[in-house]
Amino acid sequence: MLHPDQFQVNEAWIAFRLNEWPVHTEQDGDFDIFAFMDAASCFLLSSRPVPVTGEGPRKLESRRLLKQAKAHKKRWPKTLFVPREEPASSIVAEAKRQGIAVVHVPEHQLLPFIGDAREGFRESFNGPQAGKHD
Repeated sequence: MLHPDQFQVNEAWIAFRLNEWPVHTEQDGDFDIFAFMDAASCFLLSSRPVPVTGEGPRKLESRRLLKQAKAHKKRWPKTLFVPREEPASSIVAEAKRQGIAVVHVPEHQLLPFIGDAREGFRESFNGPQAGKHD
């Protein structure tokens, strides 16, 4: 199981979907919120709404996410972790274009990193009881 203590700051980033269910808007339809996080600090480096298409972020959206993340650290990480379950081919292609090694892992291995961010996002949109079932 991966853990933040295994990494130095900016050694590895994680690309993931922040929301668990699509965010619905009346005007523009459903969106996913894709984000990049530093694996060591669990600091959210970038996030961006992406229309739900089943393909994940497109090329331009992927570039913007990576560029926004790089603005915080001023350099690229060595590794980018991407959940196997996520459609993220444009993110993967753009990361490789920048010389970043991409590692696909099962999403459950990333939960120690992304779990709190997802919970915070869920609470900010739906209140503290969102997603809790009796």
